[in-house]
Amino acid sequence: MSTADNRVVLTIEEAAKRLGIGRTTMYALVMSGEIRSVTIGRLRRVPVRCLDEYVTRLLNQPVAPAA
Repeated sequence: MSTADNRVVLTIEEAAKRLGIGRTTMYALVMSGEIRSVTIGRLRRVPVRCLDEYVTRLLNQPVAPAA
């Protein structure tokens, strides 16, 4: 396991890669507040915990019945 796997916060690009989505989509999710982030100095970082919260919210959404 690499050191990057143990970090508490990730860059936008790293968070996007971890979710398997594009950087632009990740920025949109962060800017809309769907995924929380923090500012450390001038840097925007995404806590790993916030990625987990986002996925949990997605899993808890009601599933639309098949048409």
